[in-house]
Amino acid sequence: MAIFQDYKQVAQQAPQEVLHTLQTSMHGLTAEQVVSLREQYGSNKLTYHHKTPLAVQVVQAFVTPFTMVLVILGIISFLTDYVWATPTTRDLTGTLIIALMVIASGTMTLIQSVKSTNAAENLQSMVKVTVQVWRNQQLQELTLDELVVGDVVKLAAGDMIPADLRLLQARDLFVSQAALTGESYPVEKQAHYENSNYEDITDYPTLAFMGSNVVSGTAVGVVIAVGSATRFGKVTQSITDNKKNQTNFDIGISQTSWLLIKFMAVMAPIVCVLNGFTKGDWGQAILFGLSMAVGLTPEMLPVIVTTNLVRGALKMSQSGTIVKNVNAIQNFGAMDVLCTDKTGTLTQDQIILEYHYDANHQEDDNILKYAYLNSRFQTGLNNLMDKAIIQAAQNELQIDDSQYQKIDELPFDFSRRRMSTIVQENNGEVEMVTKGAIEEMLSISNQVLTQGQVEPLTTQWHQQILQQVAALNHDGLRVLGLAVKNNPQPQVGSELSVADEAQMTFLGYLAFLDPPKSTAAQAIQALHDHGTEVKIITGDNLLVTQAVCRNLGFTVNNLLTGAQVSQLTTEELAAAVEKTNIFVKIAPDQKAQIVQALRTNGHVVGFLGDGINDAPSLKIADVGISVDTAVDIAKQSAAIVLLKKDLMILEQGVITGRQTFGNIMKYIKATCSSNFGNMFSVLCASAFLPFLPMQPMQLLLLNLIYDLSCLSIPWDRMDAQYLKTPRKWEAQSILSFMKFFGPTSSIFDITTFLALYWFICPQVIGSSFSAASGATRQQFIWLFNSGWFVESLWTQTLVLHALRTQKLPFIQSQASGIMTLVTTFAVVVGSILPFTKIGTTMHLTALPVSFWGLLLITCLAYLLLVTLVKRWYISRFSTLL
Repeated sequence: MAIFQDYKQVAQQAPQEVLHTLQTSMHGLTAEQVVSLREQYGSNKLTYHHKTPLAVQVVQAFVTPFTMVLVILGIISFLTDYVWATPTTRDLTGTLIIALMVIASGTMTLIQSVKSTNAAENLQSMVKVTVQVWRNQQLQELTLDELVVGDVVKLAAGDMIPADLRLLQARDLFVSQAALTGESYPVEKQAHYENSNYEDITDYPTLAFMGSNVVSGTAVGVVIAVGSATRFGKVTQSITDNKKNQTNFDIGISQTSWLLIKFMAVMAPIVCVLNGFTKGDWGQAILFGLSMAVGLTPEMLPVIVTTNLVRGALKMSQSGTIVKNVNAIQNFGAMDVLCTDKTGTLTQDQIILEYHYDANHQEDDNILKYAYLNSRFQTGLNNLMDKAIIQAAQNELQIDDSQYQKIDELPFDFSRRRMSTIVQENNGEVEMVTKGAIEEMLSISNQVLTQGQVEPLTTQWHQQILQQVAALNHDGLRVLGLAVKNNPQPQVGSELSVADEAQMTFLGYLAFLDPPKSTAAQAIQALHDHGTEVKIITGDNLLVTQAVCRNLGFTVNNLLTGAQVSQLTTEELAAAVEKTNIFVKIAPDQKAQIVQALRTNGHVVGFLGDGINDAPSLKIADVGISVDTAVDIAKQSAAIVLLKKDLMILEQGVITGRQTFGNIMKYIKATCSSNFGNMFSVLCASAFLPFLPMQPMQLLLLNLIYDLSCLSIPWDRMDAQYLKTPRKWEAQSILSFMKFFGPTSSIFDITTFLALYWFICPQVIGSSFSAASGATRQQFIWLFNSGWFVESLWTQTLVLHALRTQKLPFIQSQASGIMTLVTTFAVVVGSILPFTKIGTTMHLTALPVSFWGLLLITCLAYLLLVTLVKRWYISRFSTLL
């Protein structure tokens, strides 16, 4: 609920009038007011992203194609075995077993769904975006959800707008409203309303809205609406994000799902019709076709995918990485290009002021004093270089802040690349002190201070300064210029503006050391060793970037500047990004263009950044990575946030992503190929068998036992060789895998059919099927069904171990202890079932000793053939999974 129903009214009111209405002041609310206002207007939490209620999760877990088929079979079993049966033959065992299967399948899905939801929420809660708020006459740093209507907040470049605000003060404030309006360019905001006709409420310059972010300038605003009552909250409640960027993971899951659906839609009806014509029992044929459809579908795919992703996220959290979006784990492993900003990511965020030189390249404490006045009294973007200047001045100089009074400031922005503070000394003299990029500072200066004398800034001076700065840049030092203007007078209006940053006196320059992070070189080499190419995209200049690259041992293949990028067409940029690994003097929108060009070329792209200008690239990349010390908008835009400065976490993320993807592929490929093989075997069996090779209920039970054992796959390990190469979803590879390995299993299914039909079953029953009748014939069918049930379970499980690695299974590569234990247990349970009362109820029967000899020979021959086919497959497609 918002206190102001009409935003236009509050936009036009004077700041003091708004404060009066909200019963607050420039010094903020009291603790008592906060409690009362939160109860009255709610908390600052968006409710558009509802946590799925437990009841809905229960329905989603139990209402699936698999469970629906089980329910249908259960109803049929209840009617035939109990309702329509004679009192003496009534038996609920089959119905109870089906019910148990439904409960087991649904419960496993539900447990994993709840666990994954809770884990994702816990991980996201560790990333806090904060805002500076006046409370009890003190400036405090609070999380966004602690805000209430009436809070007075302070904003600077890089901050997110935490709620809907009426601006009370603003200085050169530019806000990006792209999330709300789609506008590409930032809009200027101000505190005082000027009569004008505005088309939309977002056009009002005195209002700032949640979902926007501060690009430049500073401001103070009062909260007029929070949470769902904000304009952003209302929009997100009614509109789903249809423009969400489709990552490699999203595309892969979609393609795989549709591939399996199409395959099932073609094969299941064929099985149904073929068995209907050959067996004459259409009811049984339809049930069997439904069961085969379920058998062909990897029902546990959502559970196994989610389990893998959550395990990967939790594993990364242990090494100091917060995964805000678990899908980013797989994208991390698929990443073959990492684009990274330089400053604060590859370099340390402990910048040191090394030198403060005048124009003659001589140390001058006067330079440090003026730099201190500029940094000490500015309230805009909290810059690490400002901290370095203040620290150096406090160590080297004796400056009494009380001797100076701040008059005004012109905050930093990315177009002018400088900022100014206007201070007045006790003697009444007013000075505007400006610092910024060297080129920009020289462009606004017409004089230079040298040896206490002011001289014209000639071309010779200009060249000399640039040569000195270039030498410092070559040594890896970042340089800012410093200029001053005495008693500045506004050229336009009554207040100083950026137009007054002209005809200044150039004082000298400041040289900062921003050394590479200790693990940066090692991390880049590790990524290279794992098939991920690193590209540096920075707004810094060429010489500094080259110096950092030298320190990192980073080979520059090709280099482009922002000016050169701006001259390229879309097609030319697409070609240029492939052969270029260093981009310098790049604007924020150009960073996003480069990332998009790489993605369009088919790369899975990661972006590592921590600044305001990195936010668009973080959003558009397949996986956006930021650091905990980044500005709010960068952390909000990223899918992954590094809590430690150790860049080797990137290698861990890549390995974890590939481990996750590999385990997902194990299940999908092995299960689909096995199920396709079963489908192919059934088609062959239908041509000569006068009965179904397995009953629908038995087929579903087999599928359930196998799938439950597959829940151990997320705990399996991957071979080191597999982790060396980027891995991304390719749905077509699943189809190729099924074509190669499906028929392989069918060969031994058919040999098992022949042995059971012609030798083992007649030996046990005492007659051939054609000669048997009545109960004897039924026993023949049950024995045959039991044989294929056990053989299928054994071969499916063994092939899971064989196809989990490119090496020889059990010898060169062993599954994890958990996977080995669980799959062994599943095989033992399935093998014992025919000898139990439960098995009898499922129409399974005890198997003779001769069958187990056949099973052993079949399994050994199957593993040998799979190994040969596997080598053939790898030689053709280069990889197995």
